[in-house]
Amino acid sequence: MQRSAPARWPHVEAFLCVRGADRMPHPGGTLLDHLRRVARLLSAWGAEPGIQLAGLCHAAYGTDGFDGSLLDTAEREVLTELIGDRAEALVYLYASCDRTAVYPRLGAGRPVVFRDRFTSREHMPAEADVRALVEITAANELDVLAHNTELAQRHGPDLYRLFARSRELLSAPAWNACAGQLARYAPSRGS
Repeated sequence: MQRSAPARWPHVEAFLCVRGADRMPHPGGTLLDHLRRVARLLSAWGAEPGIQLAGLCHAAYGTDGFDGSLLDTAEREVLTELIGDRAEALVYLYASCDRTAVYPRLGAGRPVVFRDRFTSREHMPAEADVRALVEITAANELDVLAHNTELAQRHGPDLYRLFARSRELLSAPAWNACAGQLARYAPSRGS
């Protein structure tokens, strides 16, 4: 029987601490603080347990926007053992996302062609995985922007456009959070 995401959280958080997440600076405190907030946002939005776990570990391999990593991609089976196949696959998808190639493709039709920044390989993830990626992205970015005014000013308009364009890939609660937090960056009518 598979344990639910919240039941696994203490074990996952302990592992993340061993790997240094509680000592790595990040907007709003440490990387661990950020990872916890992202997982809580996903939970509040009603995300399935595997997506919540992926949110808790989304930066484990680093990201296209955050250089620090807690594990090397050669250690994928370590994370798989801890959080399960689905959640680890989502963590890898998130970490490997070449944002400059993938973000413009989100909301521009399906299937979404995805570029892996580690391998430069292109592939088309399942729609459920693309939806999970966009949901985790929204939770991540909203948390970062809530804790860093400079990043909010610099990236708020682009993120508003990304999430508005990708709205059909987001759950209703995630879109409502994006629209509410990023409303000041929405293009004015007539622009």
